[in-house]
Amino acid sequence: MGDPTVPGRGSEGRTPFDDGDLYDAVFSGFGFDLDFYLDLATQARGPVLEVACGTGRILLPCLQTGVDIEGLDLFPSMLQTLRNKAAVLGLHPTVHHADMRTFALPRQYALIFVAFNGFVHCLTTKDQLDALRTWRGHLAPGGTLVFNVFYPGREYLTGPEGTPVLELETRHPATGLPVRIYDTRTFDRVAQIQHSQIEIQELDAEGHVMVVHRSENDTRWTFKPEMDLLLGAAGYPRWQIYGGFDRRPLTRDDDQMIVFAWED
Repeated sequence: MGDPTVPGRGSEGRTPFDDGDLYDAVFSGFGFDLDFYLDLATQARGPVLEVACGTGRILLPCLQTGVDIEGLDLFPSMLQTLRNKAAVLGLHPTVHHADMRTFALPRQYALIFVAFNGFVHCLTTKDQLDALRTWRGHLAPGGTLVFNVFYPGREYLTGPEGTPVLELETRHPATGLPVRIYDTRTFDRVAQIQHSQIEIQELDAEGHVMVVHRSENDTRWTFKPEMDLLLGAAGYPRWQIYGGFDRRPLTRDDDQMIVFAWED
């Protein structure tokens, strides 16, 4: 399933990340994790790298506070949207077009973070280990890796398949008109892969659909014992996995995993 050369790309068609402006219009207002990552970045004692930085939802606020931060993303359209937004703000970000699994940059970083479930786009165990090892290789001595990652609880995994589910209804930041996102999911529960057929609808003021954008995306979920094994196999000497951005214990199957790993 999917294209092994592109993390998260479905077997055919476009991904949600091939249109940076549309992605940004839908997700730029998400702020549930901004304070968490911004606080980590401002406290880092050295340069910061955001992997899968997308259109700069977190990277640009970090730059505005004076953080020495760079970004990395696989999708040129996402980076172009980031650059366009930065230019409006008078900012000059350093960003890299590269694969999260195999990049090689000249610097080492006090903090590397991967927000908004970026790790789920590594679809195989090899992808996961390659990414974790690449990130570890770019950490400065004493550096910290932080990422949050979704994993499904029982209710999610037993939910509808092959049926469009309304994931989000928001308003386009430029027009103020409604935008809806539908996700039609199927699961490979052996490979731990979710395949999504995504439809983004732009509506007029009366609620009629004007434009439809379709794309596909594959993601892989990872459970906590598996994450422990991956981090150990990738060479991290110590790590901690939390159940929320408030660093509460991971005890519920509807929590996220917030992973901290250190390079001692």
